[in-house]
Amino acid sequence: MDAFNPCLDCGICCTHFRISFYWAEADDAPGGFVPAAMTEKLNHTMRCMKGSNQVPRRCSALTGEVGRQVACSIYENRPTPCRDFAVYFDDGTPNPKCDALRAGIGLPPLPHTPLPRAA
Repeated sequence: MDAFNPCLDCGICCTHFRISFYWAEADDAPGGFVPAAMTEKLNHTMRCMKGSNQVPRRCSALTGEVGRQVACSIYENRPTPCRDFAVYFDDGTPNPKCDALRAGIGLPPLPHTPLPRAA
């Protein structure tokens, strides 16, 4: 993987948000994919990642040191909120929420990455 991935030296979003999602995304439901053992029940329809429902927060799937080197131990099976949190928007503009979180731990803002133009 040669592409720039700012998430691998950050991970702050995994310690800031409660990562809640529809219960059937967990692998103890038919078609589910998020490891159920790494989740906790919120109510009859919602679960969240363990570690993200109390302060201080840290998702149970996050490995490594925030702000230095991190990874998601269930990246291919991460829940919808994690898949939907865009670091960059479709036009290559950094997500201001991501930049604000990064600033809170002393990381620089993300560079604007304009998309290549079609020839």
